[in-house]
Amino acid sequence: MTPDRGYEPGEPANSRSRWLARAAFLAAFCSAAVLVAVAGLHTLMVLILIAGALTVGIAAAFWFLTSRGALRWISLGVMVLTPVVVITVLVRVHLMWAVLLALGLAVLAVACARTALDDDRGKAIAPEQPQPPPRRAFLVMNPRSGGGKVGQFDLKQRAEALGAEVVMLEGPGTVDIDAVARNAVAQGADLLGVAGGDGTQALVAGIAAEHDLPFLVISAGTRNHFAADLGLDLADPSRCLDALTDGTELRVDLGTVNGRTFVNNASFGVYAQVVQSPAYRQDKARTILQMLPDMLDGRIGIQLVAHTGGATIVEPQAVLVSNGPYETHDLAGLGHRARLDRGMLGVVTITVSSARQAVGLLRRAHQRGLTQGTGLEVLIDADAPEIPVGVDGEALMLTTPVRCTITPEALRVRVPRHRPGVRPAKRPVDWVRLRQLALSSAKRERRR
Repeated sequence: MTPDRGYEPGEPANSRSRWLARAAFLAAFCSAAVLVAVAGLHTLMVLILIAGALTVGIAAAFWFLTSRGALRWISLGVMVLTPVVVITVLVRVHLMWAVLLALGLAVLAVACARTALDDDRGKAIAPEQPQPPPRRAFLVMNPRSGGGKVGQFDLKQRAEALGAEVVMLEGPGTVDIDAVARNAVAQGADLLGVAGGDGTQALVAGIAAEHDLPFLVISAGTRNHFAADLGLDLADPSRCLDALTDGTELRVDLGTVNGRTFVNNASFGVYAQVVQSPAYRQDKARTILQMLPDMLDGRIGIQLVAHTGGATIVEPQAVLVSNGPYETHDLAGLGHRARLDRGMLGVVTITVSSARQAVGLLRRAHQRGLTQGTGLEVLIDADAPEIPVGVDGEALMLTTPVRCTITPEALRVRVPRHRPGVRPAKRPVDWVRLRQLALSSAKRERRR
């Protein structure tokens, strides 16, 4: 497995990185200067007002999720009114424009810093291997997936025009995908592929890995998380078929949960229990709001214990085990994996039992509230013989203890040579290295 390329002392910086680093510091200085120059003595008031609003908003959101009746709707009112009050106060003291300008400059500073460090460290993108096109490609397509994308983009006709054999997952009855894919391998297929959701992708991917066959991902699902992390075209799934004639291969990891393959993640706890409810499919929002208060308070639901990397987390409310770590520099970062060949599971657990702990998650003040890490194995135990688990969007019941593992570079993925969604990993801003870049000169870098 190829590791990420990081900065090494003595590595020369290019001119663009140096100027971007300087721009980052200039924008950060200007952001602070705007508030000080315009707000003057009111600067501290502005900062306290914004910090207080965030605290109140998060606490109100927690009470909204964990309460019923009047308190729930009062909390919703507080959530809505808090930003209105902040904006009103800033407008009345004629500081709204200054706050927006300072915020814009701060965002610009971070953007320049990230770009400078990405240029300096190189792009962390999985290596590609050239391989000849398949001779007997076999594709499984779900005509209902993604609101009917298979039909909308004529995927079956286009794939067959390129020489692929296509099986449609349509009735009558339930199609045994496992049997269909294994029969294709027995008949000599030298590539397996799926146009459908991530759950179907994972099932066929496991068979492809078992037989060391290349696997083709076609972004015809609803969310297409796996396709997105591979950098495939999500707007036009037919572009994924280019891999049949002009493609390369990536080696990616595969996760397993109690022996079942997953390409994205396995989720435990609150979300996994909610989606098991028969009412969830009819009214998702209403079911979540009805079940959350008792589940977050521990009055109903299963008590979990997560064991990972030598650590034990008792009674987490949510556990997410992913096939490779997500970008998790903040709570909003659970959405992208720039690399799928790190050879490690990503693990995130959340335990929030009070409004104070909910606010602490924002400041990362309570380590017990949020844990993030990686590992080769994660064991989830419970006070029940089986527990609900969400595996790549599929609601399952699995026997405890549930064991999650990862097999590094188990899957050969065939991708088009051009992938519009490829992007490097976001790294935390290293202000020490950024300062070195900003103060460096081309002459000095060449002497190193």
